[in-house]
Amino acid sequence: MARPTIADIADKAGVSKGAVSFALNGRPGVSDATRARILAIAEQMSWRPHSAARALGASRVDSVGLVIARPARTLGVEPFFAHLFSGLQSGLSAQSISLQLLIVEDTEAEIAVYRRWASEHRVDGVILVDLTVRDPRVDALKALELPAVVVGGRGGKGALASVWADDRDAMLSIVEYLAALGHRRIAHVAGTPNFQHTQRRMRALKDAAPRLGLLDAPSLPTDFSDAEGAAITRKLLSHAVRPTAIVYDSDVMAVAGLGVAMEMGVSVPGDLSIVAFDDSILTQLMHPALTALSRDTFEFGRQAAEVLLEVIADPTVTINRRTADPVLTVRESTAAPAVTGNTTHGGTRELA
Repeated sequence: MARPTIADIADKAGVSKGAVSFALNGRPGVSDATRARILAIAEQMSWRPHSAARALGASRVDSVGLVIARPARTLGVEPFFAHLFSGLQSGLSAQSISLQLLIVEDTEAEIAVYRRWASEHRVDGVILVDLTVRDPRVDALKALELPAVVVGGRGGKGALASVWADDRDAMLSIVEYLAALGHRRIAHVAGTPNFQHTQRRMRALKDAAPRLGLLDAPSLPTDFSDAEGAAITRKLLSHAVRPTAIVYDSDVMAVAGLGVAMEMGVSVPGDLSIVAFDDSILTQLMHPALTALSRDTFEFGRQAAEVLLEVIADPTVTINRRTADPVLTVRESTAAPAVTGNTTHGGTRELA
């Protein structure tokens, strides 16, 4: 018979796995009556903590780590991460757990940090972001037996716990909306190409193009910076046949793209529609306000913290929690193309 898990206790008690974790580990967050009921059910089921969890519990440091391998300058202007950090810290602070943040140059340096943290027992677990194709961090963390949760993607085919939203469906919702408006030349200013979420968005656009009758649907990768977002936009708008819509993988790049369009005398949304993949106050303060995918990034972070605490309490569980898909919020930056055709340097032309 399989050893009962926290999930089994939660099902029988009719509470969340987080509540079970709090009760079994003597942490605040559940009422005395709920705690007593959970402990009684655990006893009835002959539940015993996993050996790794028991060893970890004896020397908890009440701290978790987050290492990001991106340029610090890029992160400094990215609202997504500010909201994510806030949500993570909210979920952790409720249990008096701190968040250690470190920014490094590349994946090799990131793995070195994990090894040091594990050997020195600096953290009880880690949060992993920006999952890449064949990500070496997954195997490294499994070998270190360091509890981890992946934010934004499935954790290496289930090897690690994860909290994620469907980037493919999100991209399809944008492209289908733009196609319904009449756009047939849609460009994608993408993020870092080896990130799994970037690959999913690029594939979604490519796969949808024939079905939606798109004439052109290029995806152009960047490092997520405003500088590269602006440079790619300038290149796209300098073509003899320009896109009538551009989708940006971040609001920072979308704002930079809007600035380039204004600089080049391209009207938004008259000549060009713009959509941002992330929605923040930046998109709402622009003129015109930017159409964007809206999601509660704070709640995304809070759920990631909750899942990590569950994994720390019981390293045998593997949780893959899909959050609500982002919702397209239509604002002033999108409209039907001015004509059935494409803008050129000399004006407009009809497509055959």
